[in-house]
Amino acid sequence: MISAIVFDLDNTLVDFMAMKRQAIEAAIDAMLDAGLELERADIRTRIDAIYKERGIEYQQVFDDLIFGVFNKIDHRILAAGVIAYRRAREAALKPYPHVTATLMQLLRRGVKLAVLTDAPSREAWLRLCHIGFHHIFNIAVTFDETGERKPAAKPFLTVLKRLETPASEALMVGDWAERDIAGAKSVGMQTAFAHYGDVLNTREHGADYDLRDITDLIAIVDSQNLDYADSNGLR
Repeated sequence: MISAIVFDLDNTLVDFMAMKRQAIEAAIDAMLDAGLELERADIRTRIDAIYKERGIEYQQVFDDLIFGVFNKIDHRILAAGVIAYRRAREAALKPYPHVTATLMQLLRRGVKLAVLTDAPSREAWLRLCHIGFHHIFNIAVTFDETGERKPAAKPFLTVLKRLETPASEALMVGDWAERDIAGAKSVGMQTAFAHYGDVLNTREHGADYDLRDITDLIAIVDSQNLDYADSNGLR
C-alpha cells in the first residue's frame, strides 16, 4: 500500500539544471555587456569552479567571480548579472510536463504528499511558491531542518514522522540513485527513480520502480492500493 509519496525537488518536480544553465548564460551576457572584460568561456569556467567549491545553491557566486577579477566588487557589473540571472531563472523555472496534473490526481486519491530536498529552506520554498506548489505541499523537509543531507537517514525519518506514515507505506521519488534511492531504501521506504530528470546518465539505480514519465505514478499507486483493498476486503 502507498499512503504517502515523498518527492525530491530539483530534477524531479522541476528541471533545475536547465533553469540554472539558462540563468547563468543570461547573467554572463549581462555582465559582459556591463563591462566584464573576460572571454565567455573563462567566465563560465570560473563560475563552475565556484559552484564546485561552494555548492550549487551558493548565492554569492557573482560576487566571488567579480572580486576574483578586480580584487574588489564592481557593483555595476554585479547588479547587471544578478538581475539578469533572476529574470531568466523566473522565466525558466517550471514543473516537468504532467507534474501538476499527476499531483492533483494523487491528492484526489487521498495520498499524502511531501518534498524532501537538500536545498536550503528559503530557496526550496521560493521555488515551490514560484510554480504554485506551496498550495499542494504543506510539508517540505530541507537541509536547514535536519542538518544532514541525503542519503543520511535523518532527513527521511524526519519527513516520515511529519507525514505520520510508516516507511513501508511511503514511496520516495528522486533522480539521484546514491542519495534519493539509497537513502530511502535504508529506512525501509519504497522507491521510484525519476528517469525523466536524470542528468547523470544513471545505468543502475536499484529503485523498485523506474518512472519514464511522472504519470507512471498513478498506475503504481492504483495497482498497490487496489490490491491492498482486495486482500483486506475493503471493496
